[in-house]
Amino acid sequence: MAGLKRRVPLHSLRYFISMVKFAAQKKILQRLESYIQMLNGVSVTTAVPKSERLSCLLHPIIPSPVINGYRNKSTFSVNRGPDGNPKTVGFYLGTWRDGNVVCVQSNHLKNIPEKHSQVAQYYEVFLRQSPLEPCLVFHEGGYWRELTVRTNSQGHTMAIITFHPQKLSQEELHVQKEIVKEFFIRGPGAACGLTSLYFQESTMTRCSHQQSPYQLLFGEPYIFEELLSLKIRISPDAFFQINTAGAEMLYRTVGELTGVNSDTILLDICCGTGVIGLSLAQHTSRVLGIELLEQAVEDARWTAAFNGITNSEFHTGQAEKILPGLLKSKEDGQSIVAVVNPARAGLHYKVIQAIRNFRAIHTLVFVSCKLHGESTRNVIELCCPPDPAKKLLGEPFVLQQAVPVDLFPHTPHCELVLLFTR
Repeated sequence: MAGLKRRVPLHSLRYFISMVKFAAQKKILQRLESYIQMLNGVSVTTAVPKSERLSCLLHPIIPSPVINGYRNKSTFSVNRGPDGNPKTVGFYLGTWRDGNVVCVQSNHLKNIPEKHSQVAQYYEVFLRQSPLEPCLVFHEGGYWRELTVRTNSQGHTMAIITFHPQKLSQEELHVQKEIVKEFFIRGPGAACGLTSLYFQESTMTRCSHQQSPYQLLFGEPYIFEELLSLKIRISPDAFFQINTAGAEMLYRTVGELTGVNSDTILLDICCGTGVIGLSLAQHTSRVLGIELLEQAVEDARWTAAFNGITNSEFHTGQAEKILPGLLKSKEDGQSIVAVVNPARAGLHYKVIQAIRNFRAIHTLVFVSCKLHGESTRNVIELCCPPDPAKKLLGEPFVLQQAVPVDLFPHTPHCELVLLFTR
């Protein structure tokens, strides 16, 4: 009948979305292969080859075991809501370019757990009774800023409040910390059942623990998670995949593609809390992890010790500074498999140089949540012919397999796991 919308079965909708995601990943790989072919002297008339066939094996998407409420970490903004109230906690809707951005509550979002939305709503209640204004724009003053909520599969909840101190004295800051602490322990916010509350004084958009320490107002200093038979410790600012059940599928996929054995050294670059390396430690001779955040490295070391893993070592610092020296200390005869899981900004070119020029690395697994920009350049530099001008002297890698893993239901994004060999 006219005016009536045909209902689409949910399983059909999910299948359609999966098809769309798969097509997007295939298009990315087609474009990537065309660039590599051009660098290798193959004539390609367009940026994307006319043939839809890929040189590498593209596997079907591995679906997330959890579809709704899967996020274990959510960061909420503070800004003006649809009603104009500047003390609204949620996510941005609209575009800054068009000047129609508003902050809306998260209740309608299917990927946000109810617990996260609950904490955000109570933070909003707190803000609206606070005499201090929110910090909407840094140069315009204000104090209260973002809220980050982390949860684990056991239901433990950590909240982190970001606060711009402006010119408040230490005594005045102490008062505000006590007020928000009281609100979540004995006030209305006690309904959230927080297991820990952190407070960070931040004068920048983003601050690490080293730049501005996370101050524990009450509760447990860490969150713990069970993953791949490991108990994992997670600090407030440590990176951990936002979909725990999906992360298990991702890390199993990485493990299968590495093909490690008891004679292999596993090099885990941008290792975060070390889960990939530690989950494979029993199958390798040694695990070497590199991570920028000191807190994450401390988590990795704790996880190794707690789980009785003795063949791992983790290094703190920039991979481009640590990796060359670390590789020089290894014998050329040792077989090394490298795993890289960089942030969206990709790997520093010196890391690519070190990987290319160290001949013992014969297998590389590259995990990317967004294969664009610098990450694309990373792959091209891994696979291009030797280039003395760029100090890429080692033999090029060849892309063999690609596995999309859907860690982000209700979004167009996937993690893409790439296997390179040489």
